[in-house]
Amino acid sequence: MLNSGKSIMDWSERLAQFSEPQWAAKNQLTCTYLTPAHIQTAAELRVLMHEAGFDEVSTDAVGNVVGIYRGAQPDTDTQGSPVQLKTLLTGSHYDTVRTGGKYDGRLGVLIPVACVAELVRQKRRLPFNFEVVGFSEEEGQRFRATFLASGALTGDFDPDWLEQQDTDGVTMRQAMHAAGLPGDMVAINQLKRDPSRYLGFVEAHIEQGPVLCEGGQPLGVVTSINAGVRATCKITGMAAHAGTTPMLMRQDALLAAAEISLMAESRARQDEGSVATVGQMQVPGGSINVIPGECLFTLDMRAPFDAQRDALVNDILAQAQVIAERRQVNFEFTEVMRASAAPSDPLLQQRWERAVQAVGQSVFKLNSGAGHDAMKLHTIMPQAMLFVRGGNRGISHNPLEIISAEDAALATQAFMALLDGFQIDLTNTK
Repeated sequence: MLNSGKSIMDWSERLAQFSEPQWAAKNQLTCTYLTPAHIQTAAELRVLMHEAGFDEVSTDAVGNVVGIYRGAQPDTDTQGSPVQLKTLLTGSHYDTVRTGGKYDGRLGVLIPVACVAELVRQKRRLPFNFEVVGFSEEEGQRFRATFLASGALTGDFDPDWLEQQDTDGVTMRQAMHAAGLPGDMVAINQLKRDPSRYLGFVEAHIEQGPVLCEGGQPLGVVTSINAGVRATCKITGMAAHAGTTPMLMRQDALLAAAEISLMAESRARQDEGSVATVGQMQVPGGSINVIPGECLFTLDMRAPFDAQRDALVNDILAQAQVIAERRQVNFEFTEVMRASAAPSDPLLQQRWERAVQAVGQSVFKLNSGAGHDAMKLHTIMPQAMLFVRGGNRGISHNPLEIISAEDAALATQAFMALLDGFQIDLTNTK
């Protein structure tokens, strides 16, 4: 393949030029759902798909950028009727966390775009349609609606999300209208895919962890995606004078939240593979000389299996209530996302393993601690993932996130080998 690694690095820079103003001023990348930067990124992604040679490029009702490379003209069956081609679905998200990296999600869109460019260069058609989706939202940053984009494809878009407000009081429906999207459930419900028409879903993604980097492995085959629960939490105590209120008479909301955070860390350490994270914490209207009367924070809890995840969540909730009662504060827990573990489909995982071997690499298997769009597609069709090594010890959700052009090229070659494997198998079954 000609310069696929360099192309992917160049394309990544083209997409990364669009960042929200307060972050762009610091030369940092932030691209959250339906902001101007997000809309510009989608437009540039459409340009890239057109340049690569997709037959159809469009934006759907939730802002997904969809490219389709049509398969070879189908043969007819014994009755002379045209054979309906199935479709291989792939893609990943193009939104980012705040001050994120250039490759999280986007790499999984650009690798298959590079594959289509190579197929066009070879003037080659596959015996199936190839659909590449740039999912508009996966990170849950602007609205509390993680996986809303891939959820629309599985029929899991929650109508209540349309009335959610961002920190500026803008509802999702208003944001959709401003972006030229319909903002209604009739259009969104039409996005649900019929799994009988698909061969499955495959996703390439930067690992976002240190395992491949530390192990000297450029590629890894994912065996399963961990289960997770995300929640927003609120502690309500009593604001009071910091100088006149004795320590034993305080109802400090922040210290209760801090103790719950440390407890969650301790509980997660009791299990192999469990993690618990408080990613945000704030004291609304806090002052230096006022005991915090309210504290808002988030909880992200994950584990390799659903049962282990559920035990982790239940224990943390039970202990949080005990802490709240002892400190005489009120604890509120609102679950905003629950995702089941998503084991890879055995046959699709084997296809990735053969593809990795086809490009001269040993098969290295690992599970994913991070959530991915593949988790949503897993609910309606077979799925399996390929991880690509990240540099800087695999750091992600961070401006230091990086890959090499060589690894990007190798991953693209492996993806082409995956497509070749499908082509050989489908041709032999005719």
